This record gives sequence, C-alpha cells and structure tokens, in this order.
Amino acid sequence: MFANAISPKHPEGWLKRLAGLGLCLALLSGCATTRPSVDLPEITTWELRQEILGAVSDWEFRGRIAVKAGDEGFNGKLRWTQTGNSFYATVGGPLGIGTVLIEGNGRKVVLTDKDGLSTVLVNPEAELYYRYGWTIPVVSLRYWALGIPDPSSDATTEVDEAGRLAGLQQSNWAVKISRYRESAGQQMPRTLTATNPDTRVRMIIDNWLFFE
Repeated sequence: MFANAISPKHPEGWLKRLAGLGLCLALLSGCATTRPSVDLPEITTWELRQEILGAVSDWEFRGRIAVKAGDEGFNGKLRWTQTGNSFYATVGGPLGIGTVLIEGNGRKVVLTDKDGLSTVLVNPEAELYYRYGWTIPVVSLRYWALGIPDPSSDATTEVDEAGRLAGLQQSNWAVKISRYRESAGQQMPRTLTATNPDTRVRMIIDNWLFFE
C-alpha cells in the first residue's frame, strides 16, 4: 500500500516527502528544546527584590550593548544566559572583533574569540581591556542586570521610591539604572549604564526570560 510513496518511478514525490519529514522533525526538535518562560513572584519591596532575584537561577536576557573606552569601543548585541552559577554570554560588534563568547561557571571564565580560539581569563576585566582596549564587568554583570548588587563584595546602593535599584557603587564601578519595564510580571531593568575610570558600558535589555 506504500509502494507509490517510495517507488523509484516517482522520485520527485519521494524527495518532497523526505524534505517535508525533515522540516517536521526540525520543528518538533525546536519545540522540544524550547523552555517556557515563567512569571516572577510579586516583588513589592527592596528587601524582597534582593531575596527573590538573588535566588533565581535560570534566566536569560537579550539586548544591545555599547562600550566606550577612550578611542576604543563598539555597539553590538548581547545575549546572556544564566544557569545556576554558569553563564554563557555572546557579544557581537564591529571593528573586527566579530562575535565573541564569554562563559564561566563560578570557578573560571573562558573567552572564545571570533576565530574559535579559547582562552581562560584569570582576571577577566583586566584581560579584556588588554586584548581589546575595553572591558565589561563580567563577574558582577549577572547581578547588576537583575537590578541587585553582587553579594560577593560590599556595595553602596541607591533605591528609588518603588523599591528598585537606581544606582550603586561596587568594585570600582558606578552603576545607574535609568529605566525599568515590566517583564515576567515584575519591573525589571531596561537601561543600565556602568562606568569605571577607563570604560563606559551601556546596555538596553529588550527581552527577559525566566525558567523554572
């Protein structure tokens, strides 16, 4: 009963069926690996914000980044994925840097450049600056992007009337969050600027995703 489906007399129909099957499998595979985003618990105070956001372990944001350090810098895209203590960040920009991957697991940070060469960064901020002439606050950015200080070091914080982080001073960086927007049911940072004596980093976060 299936002779016509695979008969060499109808190769065009057979190839079309195979192509259709491949497309269906690809779509099913994509659906199987897509994780649904969930809403955050209600956040009403600064204390709750620190507690709830400090405890989330699986999340992702996508946005844009602009880095300026003297005559060096770039504008590009930034995608950050956090799973527990591990992060995976892709930074894309012009000026010959291509797209670089920065990933870490709480013990080490590894940079993979546009040519696929991987390097362990002992001092990420200093080594990025030495390599490219600019840097980003790799270790603390996972916390600052969420709108909370990095718990590993002391910080001076400024909180607005809504119980949200407006700014902080930490680890030689000054951070300002000038705009929030609703994401995952709560107010999350939209525009963040971090500066140190050498570098200015500005991020616009377009999309937040949180996972169970």
